[in-house]
Amino acid sequence: MEATPQPPAAVTAAAVVLAGGSGTRVGAERNKVYLPLRARPVLAWSLATFAGMAEVGVVVLVVRDADRECAERVLAEHAVPGVEVVSGGVTRQESELAGLRRLAARIDDGRVDVVLLHDAARPFAGRSLVATVLATARASGGAVPGLWRDDLATASPDGAGLAGPGPGALVAVQTPQGFRAAPLLAAYEEAARCGFTGTDTASCMQRFVPEVPIRWVPGEQRNFKITYAHDLVVAEHAAAPSA
Repeated sequence: MEATPQPPAAVTAAAVVLAGGSGTRVGAERNKVYLPLRARPVLAWSLATFAGMAEVGVVVLVVRDADRECAERVLAEHAVPGVEVVSGGVTRQESELAGLRRLAARIDDGRVDVVLLHDAARPFAGRSLVATVLATARASGGAVPGLWRDDLATASPDGAGLAGPGPGALVAVQTPQGFRAAPLLAAYEEAARCGFTGTDTASCMQRFVPEVPIRWVPGEQRNFKITYAHDLVVAEHAAAPSA
């Protein structure tokens, strides 16, 4: 008797949200993503964007071991269901790899075709931006959002002055960055074998899979990163109902 054919598994995108930083530069005694923002931790804002999108079937949260209890509490108290929590590494790249390894089986069998990597300290990434990054990554291989910068200058070699305006087409890079899942995982595993640490996800891809195009997509002014204490003040205003 012939076996009944099974329907193919649904293909979906996955989001890896990185929450392995600290509160040093923001002046806090704990990881800044657990600080309150309009009565919700910064992390809850970041996760809610992905958890509410039909296009994103898996959300992996990468945390420090010391913060795991805090992370679990945020998920329980702020109704963010279905998030998978994994421990990260010492560096950002090690944490990204930890998130990718959590997805490895699903990447290998084709259930996850694109991975979006996002800083938890960027709580206001819009769903329209996420959807654009995802669609561009699926079509081209990789997508990185960013804002044009025309306020930069080049310093003279001796640092004594400014040598003129910066080169054209400079972009302030944001997250989420999105990439086809299989080459992304392969690039990070190769980077681990070689001991290579990139400046961001795109740099690792460019080093080990240069044949995969990476497209720029327009970022969002609201999609800023909370780094310093004054960023929390700006974020409080941005999160206000009338903002």
